[in-house]
Amino acid sequence: MIKRKDLYKEVPELTVLSEIRVRFNETDALGIVWHGNYIIYFEDGREAFGRLHQISYLDVMKNGYTTPIVKSVCEHKLPLKYGDLVRIETTFVDTPAAKMVFKYKIFKEGDLLACTGETTQVFLDQEGNLSLNIPSFFEEWKKKIGLL
Repeated sequence: MIKRKDLYKEVPELTVLSEIRVRFNETDALGIVWHGNYIIYFEDGREAFGRLHQISYLDVMKNGYTTPIVKSVCEHKLPLKYGDLVRIETTFVDTPAAKMVFKYKIFKEGDLLACTGETTQVFLDQEGNLSLNIPSFFEEWKKKIGLL
């Protein structure tokens, strides 16, 4: 019996690295990054991935779709602080469903794992209807990179 989780496959070859430096306005009164900003860091990673692989938000919109987040998971390991140089590893997770799943690892200087996470996005058409089938442009992208 195939389990639902078995249908999701992390694709290490589709990992994009990006860097940010923690800004002062991203920290709280304790001097550490406010927990909600980690989701923004995930978005920074997704945008870097999308620009590199031509599936950015703008590319998706040009094809008549939007991709709202329907699930996000964030697990904090170590605090980030103002001025830290942070590396975001964004990895595409392949699934046969009409959705995009990404996994994240956020590292502090010195390769210290600060955070892990995952997001799931679905496809909505121009009228805001959920697409149950993989949009043709996304299917073509998956073919181009060797997933189909």
